[in-house]
Amino acid sequence: METDVVHLNYLIKMSKEKIEICILAAGMGSRMKSDKPKVLHALAGRPLLQHLVDTVQGISPEQVHVVIGNGADQVKQAFNRSKINWVLQEEQRGTGHAVMQALPDIAEDARILILLGDAPLIDVETIMTLVSADCDLGILTVNLENPFNYGRIVRGDGEQVRAIVEEKDATEAQKEINEINSGVMVTTGKLLTDWLARINTNNVQQEYLLTDIVGLANDDGCTVRAIVTNDPLEATGVNNFAQLAALERVYQMRQAEKLMDAGVHILDPARIDIRGNLNVGKNVRIDVNCIFEGEVTLGDNVTISSNCVIKDSTIAGGSVIKPNSMLEEAIIGEDCSVGPFARLRPGTHLVNTVSVGNFVEVKKTTMGHGSKASHLTYLGDAEIGAGVNIGAGTITCNYDGVNKHLTEIGDNVFVGSNSSLVAPVKIGEGATIGAGSTITHEVKGGLAIGRGRQKTFENWKGPRDK
Repeated sequence: METDVVHLNYLIKMSKEKIEICILAAGMGSRMKSDKPKVLHALAGRPLLQHLVDTVQGISPEQVHVVIGNGADQVKQAFNRSKINWVLQEEQRGTGHAVMQALPDIAEDARILILLGDAPLIDVETIMTLVSADCDLGILTVNLENPFNYGRIVRGDGEQVRAIVEEKDATEAQKEINEINSGVMVTTGKLLTDWLARINTNNVQQEYLLTDIVGLANDDGCTVRAIVTNDPLEATGVNNFAQLAALERVYQMRQAEKLMDAGVHILDPARIDIRGNLNVGKNVRIDVNCIFEGEVTLGDNVTISSNCVIKDSTIAGGSVIKPNSMLEEAIIGEDCSVGPFARLRPGTHLVNTVSVGNFVEVKKTTMGHGSKASHLTYLGDAEIGAGVNIGAGTITCNYDGVNKHLTEIGDNVFVGSNSSLVAPVKIGEGATIGAGSTITHEVKGGLAIGRGRQKTFENWKGPRDK
């Protein structure tokens, strides 16, 4: 109900205004000691900046401006399909200076929301609340038990924010304030342009600081309001790998808690990674150290055993993925068994009740109802019918050095162990392939054996040392 109210208030307020977003992403991230720009480091499988770009789409902004500096080309390349207005800050002279670079592209009549590229987990509902707030300048704040090293929010009478005081400049009384500045602000393009033209570098950092606009807004008699979030995660930034790891664990724990609230049995919520969207049915069980990437769907009564990696795959009801298996762009039908130590590559489709066992690799292959490949097998570029038994050590030889070729296996075929099926080749319904065979021609039925005749040399003696 609360979410609906937030959304309704946003729609009413924004029906007469346009929204623009400015994301500050030019920082060096020197404490990470990495050649990669800080905003490209991944949280839950996505770059920090990607989280923000995706989130702000929920309010349909007129424009998204991203201020970049260090590693600008890397950042732009990582987002080459996104509709972003890239703004270059060649010299990093503070947060206020960063926003100045975007001003020529910001409409004066737009409501502009300023976000920090290294604080990725602000919620879309919070953004709606911010941009629809009835004030000239809105500041996202949060109350922390330990506010050390954060800018404190100094309030006047009522709700008016009078100043943001940094730790080094704060009095002892101000240091007792628990409400801190997140760095996220909202105002209009016109007011922002006016205030930024009046700030200076008369500070210890000798930088243009965005927080200086708070004092100017008060001088002008403008309303400055704090929009308080109850979730510290929304205001948490990343400056080093320790902070990134800590944020990752908090984020993953919250993902796990949502799943458990939905009825998923997660054996250890501290040992699961969700790097995308995980959709689950009823009575799903997930063991430890599992990673889910991209879009993954698990049907009712699915079991995911320990140490599995599943990416962009769908697993239907009743199927079991055994330990140490990897699935990528695979479709698994009902009541299938995969693993342990199986690898299903893109294009794999297992129809119902299929069994793929240990050390079996499947690629661009369909296996029909009830078929099985229990161990030590490679199946690539194949169409396999129902009720087929693939013996251990079988290989579909799909590559001729230039092109890939198809292997077709009909229903109820038995392929003996250690066989090589040299594509393109067809094995007809009900046929049997003798163990150790190399099959190069079509088998329409019956028993096919393709191997050299066994010879025994009774008087043979092996080589001896001289």
